[in-house]
Amino acid sequence: MRILLVGAGGVGSAVVPIAARRSFFDACVVADYDPGRAERAVAQVDDARFVAGQVDASNAESVAALVREHAITHVLNAVDPRFVLPIFNGALAAGADYLDMAMSLSYPHPSEPYAKTGVKLGDEQFAAAGEWERQGRLALVGVGVEPGLSDVFARYAADELFSEIDEAGVRDGSNLEVDGFTFAPSFSIWTTIEECLNPPVIWEKDRGWFTTAPFSELEVFDFPDGIGPVECVNVEHEEVLLIPRWVDCRRATFKYGLGEEFINVLRVIHKLGLDRTRPVDVGAVQVSPRDVVAALLPDPATLGDRMTGKTCAGTWVTGTGKDGQRRQVYLYHVVDNEWTMKEYGSQAVVWQTAINPVVALELLAEGTWSGSGVLGPEAFPPKPFLDKLVEYGSPWAMREETPA
Repeated sequence: MRILLVGAGGVGSAVVPIAARRSFFDACVVADYDPGRAERAVAQVDDARFVAGQVDASNAESVAALVREHAITHVLNAVDPRFVLPIFNGALAAGADYLDMAMSLSYPHPSEPYAKTGVKLGDEQFAAAGEWERQGRLALVGVGVEPGLSDVFARYAADELFSEIDEAGVRDGSNLEVDGFTFAPSFSIWTTIEECLNPPVIWEKDRGWFTTAPFSELEVFDFPDGIGPVECVNVEHEEVLLIPRWVDCRRATFKYGLGEEFINVLRVIHKLGLDRTRPVDVGAVQVSPRDVVAALLPDPATLGDRMTGKTCAGTWVTGTGKDGQRRQVYLYHVVDNEWTMKEYGSQAVVWQTAINPVVALELLAEGTWSGSGVLGPEAFPPKPFLDKLVEYGSPWAMREETPA
């Protein structure tokens, strides 16, 4: 296996030291628009399999040329979702398989954005599924932590724990704090704005996909391992678009533990128009308001030594167990920032995202996972993935809930 890792930001840089401990691949080209950033990512490890490169992720031919130059077999996309389609198309054009951790962008319904879906997350990728199948190539989409591990949890629940699933509800929360900053997101603010301010999507078996207002249906979810209760709200996320395609359930949701302060900041950003991506005139130059916000905030990859606490990603499943009794479980993965910084030099949120595509790549290299077309993590057997996560030293867990 020869990997092209596109993007040497927080998640891309975290992929390198995780993958360096594994032997399943022959080479990994770490490419970024900024060659210096790619070189710094490679310099984390003393491993000749890693080399730095330069790529324009907005240009499919730039991606394809690098694939051909290095005889790449698998392209791993670790950049903002606005670049998904050029990387996705470049991989296919050059005959490589593809993995990403966020899917192609959505566009709200033109007249009823808080009731009906427009272009959904991943629609443009699934529209190309036939061509990927015809070429015998695999695009494994949404294989980070959320989406990714959370989807594997949903499939595991369907296969091993439940005879009928009422709701597969992804719940994400943390007690992370960043010393010295009043507002410092632990993940890409560009992506955070995109998913938090777009209309959230919900799926119901008798209704299909529909939308609601941002930050709707607030609930307090009690997260494990000392994190505790966190206010969670509906947020647009890929799991709701992926899980129902392969997992039989009556309802699929995603709720994010943002907290009141974070929600208020995002609302102000929206009210001021700072979430817009289309450039505006500022004197003699044009700038994207969202890019300005991102430039003013610290790089999430640099916050690890200032962060304390844990982050939790998981899937809460309700329904009827294999024994015919009502059942609720929360399948989850908790990561402690102190541990990831000490063990890998990466902050917890980006590390938790980065480990999952590495696991998926190893399963593909072994032939344990295989396929063609555009597929989500739910399309594959879940147990090998969860076993591999334990093998990597970052085990998952399950909490039995009291049925309502």
